[in-house]
Amino acid sequence: MTVPKEVKARAHTWYEVDYEKGTIKFLRRICPRCGSVMAYHKVPVPRWACGKCGYTIFEQVKAR
Repeated sequence: MTVPKEVKARAHTWYEVDYEKGTIKFLRRICPRCGSVMAYHKVPVPRWACGKCGYTIFEQVKAR
């Protein structure tokens, strides 16, 4: 039997907390199709992708 690796919690990086105003802001996008949290990918093109249903939102690339 192998010992499982320790997984570091990253959920605290999904939120922005303003202690002065007492507000919490969610930094990720929610999938409009299924309601789960979407992941941001930079390579090969910037996009938001849902791992559950496959819905993808492509970011607009600024023209030079």
